[in-house]
Amino acid sequence: MSPANDPSILSPLGKPTEYRADYAPELLYPIPRQLKRDELGISGAALPFVGEDLWNAYEVSWLNPKGKPVVALATFRVPADSPNLVESKSFKLYLNSFNQSVFADTEAVEATLARDLSAAAGAEIGVKVAVLGSRPQVSVAYPVGELLDELDIACDSYQPAPELLHATDGPLVEETLYSHLLKSNCLVTGQPDWAMVVIRYRGRPIDRAGLLRYIVSFRGHNEFHEQCVERIYCDITEHCAPEALAVYARYTRRGGLDINPFRSSGEFAAPDNTREVRQ
Repeated sequence: MSPANDPSILSPLGKPTEYRADYAPELLYPIPRQLKRDELGISGAALPFVGEDLWNAYEVSWLNPKGKPVVALATFRVPADSPNLVESKSFKLYLNSFNQSVFADTEAVEATLARDLSAAAGAEIGVKVAVLGSRPQVSVAYPVGELLDELDIACDSYQPAPELLHATDGPLVEETLYSHLLKSNCLVTGQPDWAMVVIRYRGRPIDRAGLLRYIVSFRGHNEFHEQCVERIYCDITEHCAPEALAVYARYTRRGGLDINPFRSSGEFAAPDNTREVRQ
């Protein structure tokens, strides 16, 4: 994508920023998903997957009607078929604009978040806010599946190398494979993004060494989280032809936010919001 056609360069990413102390929905910066999907040959009229982007926010606060701060956690579910994703720094700045803003109650905050984010994404966004005083609980666990990271492989590709992917001859299997070695870089700033990626599929066995080398090959690649997961999904589909496939990544947080994209052919349900240990 040429810089002239890339709206992310106009976003707040990588620029000095003055934090707003007043509620400011105009800070949200949507980016059309189709711009990167065109690179993958994905038609917006016929997506090859279903799914969502699950966001967790750890720095949510506002003032109650008496001016007393309230602190909370929040989760946001953005459907994969929404026309836009929301650039993450703009999301952070928007959430921070609540810090000195007065809201009647938690329900008013949820309704405001849902309205503003749905307008930016172009689709209905699910929002849940949990005040810390209610003692919300979190779960940290590892996937039920096979960890690839102990495979003794040699790696020399650090840009996406889908040619490393292939399926082997053998009976059909249904399995879950995962790795902590996914690393990519922010499309705009080049800052590293770290994630665990989970691949669940049904079909001919995917060569595990090739799959792990492919995951490692993202190490020098610049792309947003959601776009990386869609690229992985499309590459596995093309080179391994599974009967069913789901790709899920849980990225470590930055600026009080983590992003966890999920894409599926439809046979596998979205996982719950269980954190990766680094989150």
